[in-house]
Amino acid sequence: MTSLTSLTIATARDGLRARKFSAVELTEAYVAAIGKARILNAYIVETPDKARAMAKASDVRLAKAKGGPLEGIPLGIKDLFATEGIHTQAASHVLDGFKPTYESTVTANLWRDGAVMLGKLNMDEFAMGSSNETSYYGNVINPWKRKGSNAALVPGGSSGGSATAVAAHICAAATATDTGGSIRQPAAFTGTVGIKPTYGRCSRWGIVAFASSLDQAGPIARDVRDAAIMLKSMASVDPKDTTSVDMAVPDYEQAVGRPIKGLRVGIPKEYRVDPMPAEIDALWAKGAAWLKEQGAEIVDISLPHTKYALPAYYIVAPAEASSNLARYDGVRYGLRVPGDDIVAMYENSRAAGFGAEVKRRIMIGTYVLSAGYYDAYYVRAQKVRTLIKRDFDRAWSKVDVVLTPATPSPAFAPGEITDPVQMYLNDIFTVTVNMAGLPGISVPAGLSSDGLPLGLQLIGKPFGEESLFQVASAIERAAGVFQAPQWW
Repeated sequence: MTSLTSLTIATARDGLRARKFSAVELTEAYVAAIGKARILNAYIVETPDKARAMAKASDVRLAKAKGGPLEGIPLGIKDLFATEGIHTQAASHVLDGFKPTYESTVTANLWRDGAVMLGKLNMDEFAMGSSNETSYYGNVINPWKRKGSNAALVPGGSSGGSATAVAAHICAAATATDTGGSIRQPAAFTGTVGIKPTYGRCSRWGIVAFASSLDQAGPIARDVRDAAIMLKSMASVDPKDTTSVDMAVPDYEQAVGRPIKGLRVGIPKEYRVDPMPAEIDALWAKGAAWLKEQGAEIVDISLPHTKYALPAYYIVAPAEASSNLARYDGVRYGLRVPGDDIVAMYENSRAAGFGAEVKRRIMIGTYVLSAGYYDAYYVRAQKVRTLIKRDFDRAWSKVDVVLTPATPSPAFAPGEITDPVQMYLNDIFTVTVNMAGLPGISVPAGLSSDGLPLGLQLIGKPFGEESLFQVASAIERAAGVFQAPQWW
């Protein structure tokens, strides 16, 4: 039998329904694989007993032919999603010991559909980072390595634990979140597929907030079909989240493999950054050629306000973070460090509880919201955001999807980038999608000269996820699926 942990969700689903193996057997295979892969530091908390109990319940339902769409499929959950009675700390010390008494809507949807929880996955603290180096629990290791080197590499961030766990086959798929690229960038770094849905497609209720107008949940999976299966279960309207949209959730899996003949694919000239890395430019051209060969029309377009997206994002996101993170004060839950009075207790708790990057963003956000600077920074950034969205709105009259690189480079080593601004540049191709509230998917498309995965990004119309899965599967057909070497 093929190793159970090597099965995609689609093949595992079929095997479970055909009773070729049980949900308990599948879960035990993943529990054992996690135990052997702890060097990757992907999981913060493992929940094997809960996984076994959920798998047993799945087997009962499968025996009665009453299994859900994800019945018996073992998943990893990013530490940003509230899981009832289980560690939920956003990889931060300030939430020390927090175990919520409620379940996030996205994870509740997954359990409703029969999925099994393997544990909570590591991430950048409060989702603030592009390399998974800001976690209180230490950095995650990318399962990929440069050709001829044993040096560790980062998996990207903030959903680095999710990406590594999927690439290393220590979960069938994982939940993730994307505020400025935190699904798509780690997916590109690990040879996995990650989709950031349209803002409002998935409920944000029960997800620890970073920047509320930008955050969106989505899956990281091994291939395009699995990502489509996951998003179908994760997406829903939710009365507890007024930004979630009351729209029917399509069967995304049906879009996978559809011909792309006649679709118009936009190539925005503004994404050619200076200097453009040669292998990224070559990959982008190759992706366009693959789509043209399969019948798509390639159209040059302009998105003129793209150059303002990154600076505007790093005003809007920290401002919202400053507001959202004010609640972590040591009073109601999490870490409390005593002081001479209540103000000293607040200050001591926040000083000890937040890491350096989170403190940096809180201070930036507080500054741009302060009297005398609000209009100069925050209001102007929001106006730029409107212009970015307008660029895309105009482009949709000419194209169905937009093709761009996912990242400006392959994965790098921990500690290789120490300048915060240089780290922020990792989001240069991804932040426009969040600023405009659009869906975007990263799909593996090739390997760098060092043998590391490189991804291409597709951007879609609002609630145009079906087109993204359709075109992403065309890239996947041409490029193939990429498997990380197992060295642990």
